Amino acid sequence: MAAFLWAQMEEADAINKRRLALWSTYHQWFRRVEENGACRRPHVPRDCSHNAHMYYLLLPNLERRTRFIEQMRAHAIGAVFHYVPLHSAPMDQRLGRTCGSMSQSDSLSERLVRMPLWLGLEDEQALIIREATNALA
Repeated sequence: MAAFLWAQMEEADAINKRRLALWSTYHQWFRRVEENGACRRPHVPRDCSHNAHMYYLLLPNLERRTRFIEQMRAHAIGAVFHYVPLHSAPMDQRLGRTCGSMSQSDSLSERLVRMPLWLGLEDEQALIIREATNALA
């Protein structure tokens, strides 16, 4: 496993450059969809950078996100919801302490959908964007 990891570490800059290109392509193409109010794109403050770990869209509500994921799945595209908030996880229900409302976390977790982002996606990204744009229309 160390040899596999080392090979990736040696290519880290090239790998990240490809991931950033995929991320930027999504961001450019979903701009118009965001302007039409169908979703929100990630916001990266001007004085910050990111590593293209993931690309997500925020949809208006859980119903729209569920429908979007189903429409993408119908085209064999794996757009998925991203996470369950920690305060909602079974272990936190047993051991955690939450003070106050977690309504923002709950709202975001219900609306966030993670778009496919992996090396080798370059040949399929245009199809993914087209189907996503149709699903958001």
